[in-house]
Amino acid sequence: MLKLFSLTHKGLSSSLGGSLPNAVFTGRRGSHDVVPRSPYHVLDPSPWPILMAVGLWGLAMTFICWANGVSCNMLLLGAVIAAMVVYGWTRDLVNEGTFQGFHTKKVQSGLTLGFILFLVSELMLFFSFFWGFFHSALSPSLEIGCCWPPVGVECLDWSKAPLHNTALLVASSCTVTSSHKYLKAGNFTSAVGMLLLTVFLSALFVKNQYGEYAWSSFTIADGVYGSCFFMLTGLHGMHVMGGTSGLLYCLVRMLARQFSTMHHLAYTFAIWYWHFVDVVWLALFFIIYIWGS
Repeated sequence: MLKLFSLTHKGLSSSLGGSLPNAVFTGRRGSHDVVPRSPYHVLDPSPWPILMAVGLWGLAMTFICWANGVSCNMLLLGAVIAAMVVYGWTRDLVNEGTFQGFHTKKVQSGLTLGFILFLVSELMLFFSFFWGFFHSALSPSLEIGCCWPPVGVECLDWSKAPLHNTALLVASSCTVTSSHKYLKAGNFTSAVGMLLLTVFLSALFVKNQYGEYAWSSFTIADGVYGSCFFMLTGLHGMHVMGGTSGLLYCLVRMLARQFSTMHHLAYTFAIWYWHFVDVVWLALFFIIYIWGS
């Protein structure tokens, strides 16, 4: 029956001059109805959203209990559930986009728009903390000595670890861009090598940032300067670790040959995110370390 249906479909398509590439027949006996194919991906019912909500709730409650000194061993299951959901959801996304072909150009366009909006929301998050820093720096209050930096705060030297970190991030942006160009050219060996170098540079950045926190003469509790400094640099450091995780995920998929020269949307998003992290650091370097000190 399936073979007869396939032959009938081919015969009708050829008789109409191949004008039905975006249509499928219903297959009902005695019927010639045609159902147009949709360029959008209609998702099947999935358990992942509700399970992720449960896992994140468990993580939030674990943090609250830890901050208040309350025992919360059972709530650690939230971290396990969240990790399992990340694995399962990512596996489904890879299967749908790579092996089942559900990520059409329309779907990729929607994903791209969504990721751009996500980056805009991240930009607004950093903008709010920069606003707080400028508000305190441009009009210092009497409580901090009517000067900026506040009295008693010894700022970090921008020409040491911060300048080194700037060089590392700028170099990592160059290497990840080179990796992308090699991938589009079909040179997978060079693409993997440059991506490995990018991950190595990001690890060096995190190590230097940790050392800078250890050497700092002030803490997050030392007034508005300490709060703004550690909030901005710490938030950026978390984004660096998140971006590094995304690059490692793309490295695994690249080694598994799941990226082609034309279809590597996940890698493109990871590169955009890394460039965003780099631009935010440049703003931090010139505003917090140089101008603000």
